[in-house]
Amino acid sequence: MAMRKEDLKQKLQRLLGDFETVADGEHQPRMLERVQCEGYIRERVELSAVPGLSFGAYVLIPEGGRRPLPAVVAIHGHGYGSREIVGLQADGSPSAPDKTGIHGQFAVELVKRGVMVIAPDIAGFGERRLASDLAKDPHAPNSCYSMATQLLMYGKTLTGLRVAEIRRAVEYTVSRTDADERRIGMMGFSGGGLLAYTCAVLEERIRAVVVAGYTNTFKDSIMAVRHCLCNFTPQMLQYAELPEWIGLLSPRPLFLESGADDPIFPQAGFEEAARQLRDIYKRDGAEHALHTDLFPGRHEVSGRRSFDWLCQTLAE
Repeated sequence: MAMRKEDLKQKLQRLLGDFETVADGEHQPRMLERVQCEGYIRERVELSAVPGLSFGAYVLIPEGGRRPLPAVVAIHGHGYGSREIVGLQADGSPSAPDKTGIHGQFAVELVKRGVMVIAPDIAGFGERRLASDLAKDPHAPNSCYSMATQLLMYGKTLTGLRVAEIRRAVEYTVSRTDADERRIGMMGFSGGGLLAYTCAVLEERIRAVVVAGYTNTFKDSIMAVRHCLCNFTPQMLQYAELPEWIGLLSPRPLFLESGADDPIFPQAGFEEAARQLRDIYKRDGAEHALHTDLFPGRHEVSGRRSFDWLCQTLAE
């Protein structure tokens, strides 16, 4: 028998592991920089969710537009971190407009459509790689393996840590007077898609979600293809398949996009997950709230429909 949605949500929180979080007022956000860009301002702030750990986040603020603005928390996947989605190279210098990579600089694409974007640095990538990993290999792409294995030894998960920090980014967004707390969305790509749906399930203030390059079944992707260890949360498959976990977002607006030739999140798995999710949304009387796009492409962000959909949904 399938578990009740509320019971499954509680199970998800337990499986992620409990993390002590900083008390209200214990760590105040700190502005690190403010840069004028073409059509928007890029800020960088320092936040903290877990005692002893701080993290940066880019905030892209469109010029013009009526305040308070709708806002999107944008979550990058594997790569060199949040800089990859805000139009910067790994060293912090500007990227060429035609060098967008698989992330498609999607935070920039969203701010150009008139929404504020908050792009937190995800633990284990870019500037947040462990010093111990960099000492072994200065070009180590990430610290996912080291962080995930160490956290598992304490009964915690890397997804749990990352979600705790993303929820702090949501809190920060809500606290800004230029952001509309009633119109907050979330978009994540690949491993960021995992974090986007997981965080949004637990964070009811997220009004609409785009999951790019991640939606599938565990059977067809996570269990069938070699993935980074950070994709695995012990016991999840014991309680539900991936479409049912993502379906905990119903009846909130949800957009799923995936490349037809994505080798690690295969088309067949995406189509099966989309079918199951349509059934979930139909059962909840919310068929109109679920949208999908299987675009011609590989493991990459498309945005050909999802960008406008997210911005328009938050504008309503």
